[in-house]
Amino acid sequence: MKSLFYLIGMIMVMVFATWAYRVNNETRGAMSRVASLQREIRSERETIAVLEAEWAYLNRPDRLLALSEKHFTELRLMPLHPDHFSDPTKVAYPTAADPLLAALIEAAIIEIKGGG
Repeated sequence: MKSLFYLIGMIMVMVFATWAYRVNNETRGAMSRVASLQREIRSERETIAVLEAEWAYLNRPDRLLALSEKHFTELRLMPLHPDHFSDPTKVAYPTAADPLLAALIEAAIIEIKGGG
């Protein structure tokens, strides 16, 4: 009877050792994937920072003004002045009771749902 318990005990130790090895191996793989993703995220954040800096550099007002003057004959862009803008309170925003707005919203919902 003792030898049966020893045999069962040894089998259980081997099963648990195999299980622990697999869990350890899977954990190391997951940690490796996490480290890889963190490196990729860091790289993408650096790329975003560079692109934002480049965007800010390319959208400098003096540069855009020079480009608009250089390409005026093709683009016919006019410089913006404060009097080109209006007071937002003068804009006629549609109300919820507006039948045209309700029809447009309903048509958009039907299109999104794929019924149209």
